[in-house]
Amino acid sequence: MSYTIPAGTDIGHVHLKVADLERALAFYCGVLGFELVMRYGRQAAFVSAGGYHHHIGLNTWESQGGTPAPPGHTGLYHTAIRFATRVDLARALQQLQSAGVALEGAADHGVSQALYLSDPDQNGVELYWDRPREEWPKDASGNLTMFTNALDLDELLNLLS
Repeated sequence: MSYTIPAGTDIGHVHLKVADLERALAFYCGVLGFELVMRYGRQAAFVSAGGYHHHIGLNTWESQGGTPAPPGHTGLYHTAIRFATRVDLARALQQLQSAGVALEGAADHGVSQALYLSDPDQNGVELYWDRPREEWPKDASGNLTMFTNALDLDELLNLLS
């Protein structure tokens, strides 16, 4: 049986186990700017952008005071948060710099431009902007040809001037 997931399908939210809910909220709301939608006591919270019911769930149900998975173990590589415009990505970079959050990488993938960092629980976070589909790089046969080049952060920030 062959099945193809419908083209309109997307990923609605991610739910993360965290060691300290208040610390996670300080990062996701205080640094990244998500809005707190609701809390389940002191053990869980849901945050969103633009009034959606939730884009990110955070909980300590099985992880209160826990430690990140060591390198070499399976698990979530990163959560990717897509910005609508390149200027929005530049504003996010400016906010990260103002908050003293270190980037672990910044790349131009041809289809997108991305900033890479970790949250306080060492969960990977990608902040990115997609180029319009008609600008995605393709080879002579029309196949997508993504790549990884350095992203010029100064040029990105110049969008805010």
